[in-house]
Amino acid sequence: MRAEDEARIEEPWWEPVSIAEAGETLPSARQRPSPIAIFGIVLDNLTLAETLARIDLMVESRRPHYIATANVDFLVQARGDAELRQALLDAHLVLCDGTPLVWASRLLGNPLPERVAGSDLVPQLLSLSAKNGYRLFFLGADPESNAQAVLNVQRRFPGIKIVGQYSPPFKPLSELDHTGIGQRILRATPDILLVAFGCPKAEKWMAMHCDQLEVPVMIGVGATIDFLADRMRRAPPWMRRTGLEWAFRTWQEPRRLCKRYAVDAFHFGWTLAEQWWRLRFVPAWRARPMQDGLETGTNPLCGPVYDAERVGLDLSDVESIDSTGAALLLRLGREARLAGRKLTLSKPSRSVEAALRFLRARDYFEVVD
Repeated sequence: MRAEDEARIEEPWWEPVSIAEAGETLPSARQRPSPIAIFGIVLDNLTLAETLARIDLMVESRRPHYIATANVDFLVQARGDAELRQALLDAHLVLCDGTPLVWASRLLGNPLPERVAGSDLVPQLLSLSAKNGYRLFFLGADPESNAQAVLNVQRRFPGIKIVGQYSPPFKPLSELDHTGIGQRILRATPDILLVAFGCPKAEKWMAMHCDQLEVPVMIGVGATIDFLADRMRRAPPWMRRTGLEWAFRTWQEPRRLCKRYAVDAFHFGWTLAEQWWRLRFVPAWRARPMQDGLETGTNPLCGPVYDAERVGLDLSDVESIDSTGAALLLRLGREARLAGRKLTLSKPSRSVEAALRFLRARDYFEVVD
């Protein structure tokens, strides 16, 4: 290897963060900042360091999880793709991978702390894996990018455990060799699986196979493998901080991205304005303490368990909900589904029902008068 290549590899190409403090102070479910629903997709209220601490806990638990890094395009696609919307709602973490989403959360009254981009998260995750001995599997991208990314990562993180890599032939999700891919992963027994199929294919694939493969952490990584392979360049830090990374990406891939970004910008702006109008946030001094009450079961909003398949939530005295309240309802619905039940909403107001229809979340609940 040339000396200049060695020097470049040894230089940090990301800003390391410490998860020690975040891990020690990671809040409980009761204390954690509330998530927010944007276009019916629930985004977790986490910093990069807190995300790494949470992933650390996921690996230690040995239970299967999958993580989505959602940007504007994810949310726009999910408006018209019910399968993608369901995959994002069932994900164990949905991270805010887009500065426009941070701006939107401020407008909607529940500001997310920062952008947690997959391309920023993955290098930190590789460093954490090298330190803790986690086993990694690289899935997706084209074979050349995948192989080069593995070589680069092994050079940058000596001793890191990469137990497998595979780039399936590029096909629609329905035509993939799901059995063959699953067998490769099961034999390798990774702790972390990086899935570079692109959206919505990666998110749907993870939702389909999360329970069967039993990988502690699966995460959709988009173009990150191409970044690791040095086949694509990241935008300068100032462009990332100011929300202009899309411009740099468009300059690199104009034919692929120009139309997509234009369409996304139109739909995002229009739909965000409509959500702001329909789900206007309530000032803190007027808001009821829904989250603590729902978690502890002491709030009158908590209804009875109707039977083995349904749990009820009485909304008769709720006039309206904002984007944070909608996120809490959707998360309660997910918890009910994981417990094998369906969340039933009793006597929701017209405003609440209209908000759920706008978010395309009405079908996730059973509603009774």
